[in-house]
Amino acid sequence: MVELTQQPIDAAAITQSVTSPTSGAVVLFLGTTRQFTDAKETVTLTYTAYAPMATSEMEKLETQAKARWPIDRCVLVHRLGEVPIGEASVAVAVSTPHRRDAFEAASWLMDRLKELVPVWKKEHWASGSTDWVHPGLVQREDENTLQ
Repeated sequence: MVELTQQPIDAAAITQSVTSPTSGAVVLFLGTTRQFTDAKETVTLTYTAYAPMATSEMEKLETQAKARWPIDRCVLVHRLGEVPIGEASVAVAVSTPHRRDAFEAASWLMDRLKELVPVWKKEHWASGSTDWVHPGLVQREDENTLQ
């Protein structure tokens, strides 16, 4: 299952949805908004996406992961809109018969999601500046330059 949502991510519900009597391992990864990135203080994050493509790419990742590991159930959720400090912006959950496969699959899914899915993050800093972030791209709105 894949989902883009404007609502807070419910970790307990996601864990429950991947729990299976045929699997001995459930791994849930939550990516949360942290207060500091290096020495810069974050106020909040805002996520935006090209939803049809993001959903399609997330579905492809789920299919690819199921072909590589014995995944029983899989959930990928990305939150859009504002995500305050301490709240989850992304969740990856998988269940497999054994723990190694669950850890490897969840890690691979998270890495590929970040790399390939068209979701962009706007960091709002305590200084009042903002940066749009996607792997390999940082654009400072106050400078209008790419780094």
